[in-house]
Amino acid sequence: MAQINKTVVEEFILLAFADLHWIQIVIFLFLLLTYITCIMGNLAIIIVVKLEPSLRNPMYFFISVFSVLEIMLVSVTVPKLLAILTGHNTISFIDCFTQMYVFNSLGTTECYLLAVMVFDRHLAINKPLHYPTIMTNTLCVGLAIFPWIFGFAVILIQTIITAQLEFCGPNIIDHYFCDFAPLQSLACSDATFSIIFATFGAAVNVLPPFLIIIGFYICIIITVSKIKSKDGKQKTFSTCTSHLTVTSLFYGTVMIVYVKPDASYYDKYLSFMFTAFTPTINPFIYTLRNRDVKNALWNLLNRAIRSKIL
Repeated sequence: MAQINKTVVEEFILLAFADLHWIQIVIFLFLLLTYITCIMGNLAIIIVVKLEPSLRNPMYFFISVFSVLEIMLVSVTVPKLLAILTGHNTISFIDCFTQMYVFNSLGTTECYLLAVMVFDRHLAINKPLHYPTIMTNTLCVGLAIFPWIFGFAVILIQTIITAQLEFCGPNIIDHYFCDFAPLQSLACSDATFSIIFATFGAAVNVLPPFLIIIGFYICIIITVSKIKSKDGKQKTFSTCTSHLTVTSLFYGTVMIVYVKPDASYYDKYLSFMFTAFTPTINPFIYTLRNRDVKNALWNLLNRAIRSKIL
């Protein structure tokens, strides 16, 4: 007798923010504005880094790669959330697991890319004379590619394990996108192994790069503290402040949501911070706190205006 497939659920219903039904229109408009701002802001950084010769160095190369990642990350969840807010709150079984896989892969990629970016700053500050010879184009590309390969490879294992669970109903997910914990809670079969593996995977994906970032920043702070002049200290550390701000915002919510054994009702609200809010403000952090990027933006705008006049 052929084996019977017990996975009878063909689609899931995403509740999103159904409990805030009285401000659904406000949420939709705010989210749409946030999404457009995020795309335009990150695209602006990518274009400026690509066109401005003064920004063609490893630090801004990694920033542009980070902007590409932010556009992809926000595009995995926000368009579907906009659809949910207009009443289209169902998602097929395959699309749900695809969204979960891509979102978590990109999230893991961001964790390690942030570590790569602070490694670049560590070399620039602590080994300034050897920095140009160490941080070659080949090494930059390799360091930029590694987080993507690692992120998509390690999450694939977790996704396969979760997909092997039996889903026979209910099919209502109290979240605005498909994620491990909400899906595991709906499984009809024993999800203990999947939960343990996902929790362990989250710890591996988040804690090592976080500790690497802390370690490099300790080295950077020690080096900066040895600089005698106040202006020298400020100028040296100013290249790290944007990254430090972005990292704090990202890891602050990610560690609360993922590095714990049990899911919480407030996870979907906390998740909104790193799925939509931080990708939107990151371009402003990198421009408003970075004199080189601001100057490059003004140069491009002035050239564009002059070319139209002439």
